[in-house]
Parts: sequence; structure tokens; C-alpha cells
Amino acid sequence: QVQLVESGGGLVQPGGSLRLSCAASGFTFSTYVMRWYRQAPGKERELVAHISSAGYIRNYADSVKGRFAISRDNAKNTVFLEMNTLKPEDTGIYYCNTRGSVDFWGQGTQVVVSS
Repeated sequence: QVQLVESGGGLVQPGGSLRLSCAASGFTFSTYVMRWYRQAPGKERELVAHISSAGYIRNYADSVKGRFAISRDNAKNTVFLEMNTLKPEDTGIYYCNTRGSVDFWGQGTQVVVSS
């Protein structure tokens, strides 16, 4: 079955960096678009970034453009989210996602940006 396992979250000061990873299994990873979403406390889940199956097309939410970078390693079935110049408003649970007949989600990894 499809499994998505996120890691790399934590507590970081404003201006700091984190690198999230999502290890995928149970499907042909290299043929699927992958996405990162986040959900801040009391807010709806929002799309942060997505990357095409081969990695050539990448799109970002306006709020993270120029600070976040999504990438993937199809040989390792892993998608990454490099987050730089973090702000308190980046705080939330970050989820990895892919979409087949239904949406598949990981369990999420918590990111807290605070001094």
C-alpha cells in the first residue's frame, strides 16, 4: 500500500533553515507528481509546493517563493523541501502528498519557527 513518511521537522529560530524529507513506497514514485502541504494551527491545509514526476516543473505558493525549494530523488523514492529564511508564519505541520484515485498523505512533520 502507499506509504509516505515525512521527517526533518523541528524547532528553529526565525531566519533559520530546515530540510524536510518524505520517503515514499507502495507505488511507482517516478511517475507521480509530489506535493508538500502545510497546516498552521487553526487554519486550513494549504499547498506549499509541487514537483512534476521527472522534476522539471516546480511551483510554489506565493508566501514561500524564493525561500523554499522542492526537489526529488527518483532513485531513492524521496521528495525534499528545503526551507530557508524561515518566518514564524511558516509554523505548522508539513505533509507530503500524492494523488492517485484518492489523495495519499503522510503523518506530517511539525515545524516550529520561534525565538
